[in-house]
Amino acid sequence: MQESHDPIERRTFFRPLGGGIEFGETSAGAVEREVREEIGADVARLLLLGTLENVFTYLGEPGHEIVQVYDGEFVDPSLYDRSSIPGRESDGQPFVAVWYDLDAFSAEKPLVPKGLLGLLVEMRDGCWA
Repeated sequence: MQESHDPIERRTFFRPLGGGIEFGETSAGAVEREVREEIGADVARLLLLGTLENVFTYLGEPGHEIVQVYDGEFVDPSLYDRSSIPGRESDGQPFVAVWYDLDAFSAEKPLVPKGLLGLLVEMRDGCWA
């Protein structure tokens, strides 16, 4: 996950790697490209877990997105042994991706988009079909 902050709302939140789908690209193709661009890693065995609609405010501006949530695995298994992975946003802004247990997230430490935590907990707990 990547830690982000909204200075206007003075709120820290967490989100997985990812980004937008480019014209002519599938959502799975976008996941592969975004992960490669952000942390220089390849992913495989992508499985669509669900779709979330997210209406939000960030930096004082309203936003609306349709989010395709995927599970997958890194081609390089050594990434799972690292406590953090340095990355870079498309605008050049650096970030650090960190592994978190799902129980680490709460109202004070939210995972976005809304509904993502519930989807991941259902999958972890075997309630997902």
